[in-house]
Amino acid sequence: MVCRYDGRHLRMIVFVAVVALGFALPVAAQNLVVGKVTDVKGTPVEGAIVTIEQPSSGRKYETKTGKDGTYTQVGLIAGAYSITVAKEGVGTSKGNVNVRGGRVPANFVLGMTAGEGLNKTFNEGVAASAAGNFDEAIAKFNEALKTNPQCADCYYNIGVANIGKKDYDKAEEAYKKAVEVKPSADAYNGLASVYTTQRKFDLAQEASKKAAELTATTPGGAVSPDAAYNQGVVLWNAGKIAEAKAAFEQTIAAKPDHAEAHYQLGMALVNEGNLKGARAEFDTYIKLAPNGPNAAQAKALAAQLPQ
Repeated sequence: MVCRYDGRHLRMIVFVAVVALGFALPVAAQNLVVGKVTDVKGTPVEGAIVTIEQPSSGRKYETKTGKDGTYTQVGLIAGAYSITVAKEGVGTSKGNVNVRGGRVPANFVLGMTAGEGLNKTFNEGVAASAAGNFDEAIAKFNEALKTNPQCADCYYNIGVANIGKKDYDKAEEAYKKAVEVKPSADAYNGLASVYTTQRKFDLAQEASKKAAELTATTPGGAVSPDAAYNQGVVLWNAGKIAEAKAAFEQTIAAKPDHAEAHYQLGMALVNEGNLKGARAEFDTYIKLAPNGPNAAQAKALAAQLPQ
């Protein structure tokens, strides 16, 4: 059967693409565990070994924290995981998370003697939040704040828990407090998520820009793909398609296998009428993430577009 792409059909495809998208989802919506490792003084711990294990399958992942103390582990299947974080001369900490889809935060405090109480309480809060027990998590983080009122990660995780409760006003308050104590990309990205949900796109863009500035480059000097992607998402949701497209292209240039960036770039190309280019991006997404959150939509759109 021969398919013709007249103006009416093109407009229909564009309309379907935009309606199907709704709000674009930032990196947080992917299946991954992210976190930050600090010592009891709140200083980032670089080079800590993070071991993530799933007892039920025997899967084991290992990564290290960067200069800012952060780590990211993608490609996790759903289920319960144990996490061990260790750095010689600093300490060891353990925790458990439940990956159910999306971004699971797992921050750790490494320390000894006087810091052990804070460490234990903080990690209990992380575990409670990951299990969906948000009120318990908030109580734990507030308890940790009594020991260390300058615990920016405590405020950040209170924000995460309130996001889980869909209490966006309290989440905003907690993220702002985290920024006040110690500005971080995570806290600004949290604010961007809150503002996007509330359709306050100008504020979301401002917060995302600050997050991008804090993580503008990776340790090797390249553009941070996650920062660029999240900025693109905020721009897309604000209706700034051309700017969003540039951000997704920047993401792919920094990380060619960033599946969600390929999908979003495909959507942007559909909207500007570049159907063959969009088809190529959707095909790439399907190869990179055949079971990804946008796989069904990518396949449906690719089937309508010319090669």
